[in-house]
Amino acid sequence: MIGDYDFPKSDFTRAMLTGLFIGFVATIICLAYNMIYRESTGFSPADFINVSSLIFAVNLLFWVLGIIYYLFFKYFRKGDTLFFIVFALLVAYCIWKSAEANRSLIHEENVQFRGLLLGIVIILGIGTLLIPIAFHNKKFEREVL
Repeated sequence: MIGDYDFPKSDFTRAMLTGLFIGFVATIICLAYNMIYRESTGFSPADFINVSSLIFAVNLLFWVLGIIYYLFFKYFRKGDTLFFIVFALLVAYCIWKSAEANRSLIHEENVQFRGLLLGIVIILGIGTLLIPIAFHNKKFEREVL
């Protein structure tokens, strides 16, 4: 069939592309959360979390996470489970530390920043934990990759 470019993909390619796709989706969700959160709370400082940092950092992060997932998958027995456990613990740690973040001497600004940061960390954490699930989903591979 003309236009059918389906070909077998290596595990590395699949893992990297899975990370990238989830990164694109996470970026859109983070941008929407950022916009909605800032409009509803009036939080305006954008030194750390802004549109540029979200677009570039989230996509780069998930590209790297796809590669890290491949390394877990390839080099560890039960690599999927190990990846999930390691990153679930890392996400939990990041959530805990985000809840204690201090950005300013102004209490209200700290509370608002924590809310923004926690939301972003939770979105990124969910995306990270979805990498092994999407990687093994045949429909995801067939329809998306």
